[in-house]
Amino acid sequence: MELGLFKLAFALYTVSLALALGYVFAKREEWVGWLWKILGVGLIAHFMSFAVRTYSFWQIPENRFFLPINTFFGALSYLAFAVALVFWVVEGKHRLNILGVFVLPWTFLAAGAALLFADPSISGLVPALQSYWINIHPMVLMTSYAAFANAFGVGLALLIQDHQIKSRKPSELSYRLPAIEDLDQLNYRIIAVFFPVLTIGIIMGGIWAYNAWGRFWGWDAKETWALITWFIYVIYLHMRFFGGVRGKKTVYLSMAGFASIIFTFIGVNYLSELHGYLSN
Repeated sequence: MELGLFKLAFALYTVSLALALGYVFAKREEWVGWLWKILGVGLIAHFMSFAVRTYSFWQIPENRFFLPINTFFGALSYLAFAVALVFWVVEGKHRLNILGVFVLPWTFLAAGAALLFADPSISGLVPALQSYWINIHPMVLMTSYAAFANAFGVGLALLIQDHQIKSRKPSELSYRLPAIEDLDQLNYRIIAVFFPVLTIGIIMGGIWAYNAWGRFWGWDAKETWALITWFIYVIYLHMRFFGGVRGKKTVYLSMAGFASIIFTFIGVNYLSELHGYLSN
């Protein structure tokens, strides 16, 4: 049942992405309303899938009251949900209809990768993971990752709009995209709001490491790249807030931060000694 609900959510996310593409390229304005509704139903189905998986996870005694995000499948599933949820909230507030085509591909990719490449089976937690921190630390970090995926989409829209404006023959897309100033401000707001979430997640990981292994920081590959990601966004915020830098320069930096997140989340699993359990 859990996998069936997840597949339903994936199908609804796929339809939402198709509607977003149709809005942009087929100029079907009425599809935006359907996108909003179908994405909402997809989020509900995905949440129900997670609830059923949690119940099944709790049937193993050592997993009781912990959340099932210890595997690559669980992590990808939550990341797909969080990206869609952050987009749903941002879109609900700002109504920048065109942004779905830049953000929803990340939900599609994360959920699709979970179905194609990750093992959905459930097993008992190893002793090092039997901590209440597993309910907090990974989810806090992945929520910030999801927000930065949204910021990446906004930044990509900004770069396309900038190219369109400077082009001698701007396409109709230029008139459908928000103003560069609005995109730049939204990109900044998302990062400014969720950078503290990233910071808190890293600190939580240090506390968990101290409780489990007796040290706050061990320069494990995933820890190191999380710190690199953190510094990239620190530089972004410093340039944006104190340096008064706007537009393409800061957007490139925010996109570099998200590239670092992707490597931290996926690539480092093959290098990490302590965080490699996610690469099942």
